[in-house]
Parts: sequence; C-alpha cells; structure tokens
Amino acid sequence: MSMASKLSPLMEVENLSISFGSLETVKGVSFSVNAGEILGIVGESGSGKSLTCRALMGILPRTATTMGAVRLEGRSLLELGEPDWCSIRGRELGMIFQNPASHLDPLRRIGKQVAAPMVRHLGISKREGERRTIQLLEDVGIQDAHARSRSYPHEFSGGMKQRAMIAAAIGCGPKLLIADEPTTALDVTVQARILKLLRDLNRNRGLSIILISHDLAAIASTCSRVIVMRNGEIVEQGPTEEIINRPKSSYTQLLIASQPNGWSNTGDPAPASRSIPLISVDKLSVSFVPRGNLLTGSASKRIPFLALNEVDLQVSAGETVGIVGESGSGKSTLARAIVRQNKPSNGAISFDGSDVHELSGAELMRFQRRVQMVFQNPYDSLNPRMSVRDAVAEPIWRHGLSDRRSALMRADDLLEMVELPRALRERRPRQLSGGQCQRVGLARALSLEPELLIADEITSALDVTTQAQILELLGRLQRERQLALLYISHDLGVVNSICQRVYVFKGGRIVESGPTQQVLNKPQDSYTRELVGSVTHLKPHARQGMCHAPR
Repeated sequence: MSMASKLSPLMEVENLSISFGSLETVKGVSFSVNAGEILGIVGESGSGKSLTCRALMGILPRTATTMGAVRLEGRSLLELGEPDWCSIRGRELGMIFQNPASHLDPLRRIGKQVAAPMVRHLGISKREGERRTIQLLEDVGIQDAHARSRSYPHEFSGGMKQRAMIAAAIGCGPKLLIADEPTTALDVTVQARILKLLRDLNRNRGLSIILISHDLAAIASTCSRVIVMRNGEIVEQGPTEEIINRPKSSYTQLLIASQPNGWSNTGDPAPASRSIPLISVDKLSVSFVPRGNLLTGSASKRIPFLALNEVDLQVSAGETVGIVGESGSGKSTLARAIVRQNKPSNGAISFDGSDVHELSGAELMRFQRRVQMVFQNPYDSLNPRMSVRDAVAEPIWRHGLSDRRSALMRADDLLEMVELPRALRERRPRQLSGGQCQRVGLARALSLEPELLIADEITSALDVTTQAQILELLGRLQRERQLALLYISHDLGVVNSICQRVYVFKGGRIVESGPTQQVLNKPQDSYTRELVGSVTHLKPHARQGMCHAPR
C-alpha cells in the first residue's frame, strides 16, 4: 500500500455540481487528493475536467452556480470571499493553465511575472525573487534564463510561454498544483522534461498534483490514480495501473483503444507524385528586428533574431508532410511566412509557380482561398465577439462564394463535419473548451475548400478520440480533394501515422528530412534520435514506468 493512501486527504471534493442557468455542466463529482500523490483526470473536450479544477481554485465565471463541497485540509473553500481566495491562490494552490498566452501580461517582462507571486506571498526581496526566477526558468528548460527573463511574452514561443507559467506556479511551493494540459503545446523532449519535473517536485517536496491531460501515456507514466470524466460526470476512477490494464467503462476502453501507440503506421497512403510541387520553399530565411518603444528603447541597440536560416521544403498536391522540432525551432515561423504573416529576409516561397510575397489584388485573394492555416492557439485566431457559427460562415460570404444565408447553412454542415454539438454553435469562443474551439478553427479553415491546409498543432488540445476523428476527416478530404497538408506537430506518433515525409527543425534549420518511416525508425541526426527517444508510449499490461506516490 502506498504512503498516500494512509494519509488523510489534502483536498476533498464531494458531490460537486456546476451549472450555468439551466445547463448543468458538472454533475455530482466526488473525489479526493491525498498528500504527496499525483492524481490524473482524463476525458474528452467538454467533459468538465477544466471546469471542475477551476472550481477548486475559485475562478469560475460569475454566471456559474456551484453546489456540493470542496475542502482543503478540512477548510471549506466554496464559501470563501475573494480576499480569502487571494491569500490561498499562488501560496497554497497553484494552477498551470492550458492556454498560457491568455494568462501572461503582454506588457510585463517574463521574469517579473514569475517573481511577483514569490515577492507577494513569501515576503522576499525583489533581488531574491530575481535570483529564484532564473533558477526556476532553468528548471523548466528555458535556455539562457537570465537573458530570457527580460523578454516579453510575445517574444516567447507557445511552448516557452507554457514553461514560464509552470515556473510561476511552482515558485511559492504550493501544497497542491493543478496542471491543466501542461504539456499540450510542448515538443516531446520538453514534455518528457516537464513530466519529470512534476514527478521530481512530487517526490522531493511532497507536492500534490492534479494532472489534467488527454494524453493517457503521460497519465500512465506520472499518476498513481486516475479519474475518467465524460459529459460532466465521473465514469470511472481508481489506481492508474488498474484503469489502464482493466478498464470497466466502455468509454475508458475507447480512450485506450484510440491512443496512438508505438510506431505502427497503418494510415500511410501511397506517396503523392512530387514531380511538380504545389508549394516550394527555397533558401528561406526570416529575421525579426525588435522594434524600439518606450519599454525596450531604441531598436538600433537590439540584435536581430534569425528565426529561419535557409530552409528548403516542398509539398505536392495530396501529400501530407510533417514538421517536427522543439518549441522555438522555427516551425510556426515557416507556416506564418507561407501565409504572408511573416516577411522573408531572404529566399522565396512559390505556390503553384507564383511567388507568394509578390501577389496582390485578385491573385492574392485567390491564393488566400487556396491556402488556409489552422493556428496553434484557437482562442487567439477567432473573433471573440462572433458566435462560432458566424465565424465559420464569414470567410464564405466575404470571398463572394455565397450569400450570408447560404454561408450560414454551409457553416452548419462544416461544424457537423468536425462534430461540434449544435447546442454550442451560437456561443462565443471563450465559452468553449480548447478542443471545441480548435474544431471551430478547423471548420473555418476548411470553409473555403483550400488546396493546401497548414495545420499548426491542431490536435494538441484534443482528446484522443476526437483527435482520431479529426485525422480521419483530414484523410478523407485528402482522398476526395487531393488536399495537401503541412502538418506541424510535436506528436511523433501522429506524424508517423499520417505523413509520407517529415522535416526535423532545430534552431531555425532543417537538421534531417526524408520518408517518415526512415527518419523516425533510423534517425541519422543526434537531435532526431533525442526526439524519438523522448516519446512516451502507452503500454497496457506493462507495469514498468507507472508512477506511484512516495513511500
């Protein structure tokens, strides 16, 4: 028996229900978190995982109504006023959010944001806070931490922002850390490092952790117990080994069956003919020269950053090409350059024989219909004031493909195709979960029937069952429309299953490329070998690697 099971619970949740008007989104949820254990929560998007944990932190929307009880070391939390919550958040309870961009102040340097909770709650000096901040940034894998602590959030990649959030959350040494999809936006090497960091914090400090994830392999390697949620209810809970090896619920069995496992490649279609590339990237370099302003001073004193360095890449009609690499390696910079959001400093991008950055007028409009991108952060890519139905319909009528009424009907069909429930279609993006919002972004991108779809981490926020559905949908669209797909991902299992070729990025360069099976099974570059070696696979019936509470 583990030590955690002998101790009284650190936190108890009894019959917790959360409603918005007449809609009950969390229904009678009960569980406990023991001192010194890591508890996992899994389930599909919209299952109530994040809402439940936001209730534990007292950060539900004002329109939410809660019933039941939440106790921290016997102290009832749901009845607390905001001043009491402010003394608990950060000091006793910490939380890592799924979308770090929405929880970092764009006008404050990263280092100050990491140090602020420690200065406030621990009463340390600003200088000591700066020293601890640099150590924390190093602990979570940010290189050159001293210099990067002076950066602003917009100067960090998505993965680096998440690491900064983790540093801020653990700085005060909370008793319980709630991690809401903390590795969603991270490449596999950093995923492994972050999961190891969480295990080390649990082991060395006795930190209790609730880990919310759709990655069952991450849960299996990290958590001693797991809760499975669906439609606002707990369908199964128990020791992780028992749930993974002997699931009782049919839904849990479906989750496990849908999890990518190993390097089996059953979905690899025959490679498309590459005699005439649909898109060709030749010796592309992209540099960012920091702009001068009141905060950063003169731009002439700041050194340009080379984000892409002479990159060559091609994609043919009907072909799926993968791009993998660590956060900040230049993957998203390349994608944004293709859709003209980043301007090349050298080199060229050609689409169907035309220079992308020389297009204008009607030719540019046609290019924008033929090439669409689904962005990594779905919340930031959708208009917060528009309903999701309107957001999907807007490109259709703006490009003159139909009138508004017909565009709305087409939007309904697209949202049906990505399996977004009808009840959610008049909501705003912020009223959806991350996975639901990502499906809206995909539907919007497909609304113009593009020839090339650039998918930037589009399945990173999705549970495994929805991920499988979206990938099956993309495969069908490729077969029916000869859709070309440039798939950016840190999930090597997915890349292996759907991509014919893959490019490995590091430091703005391509370090290795070739047929996916060859690159992932027989990597030649040391960095590629490190990426492949960092992948965690879910292995039911294999008990090694399961993490248990400290003894």
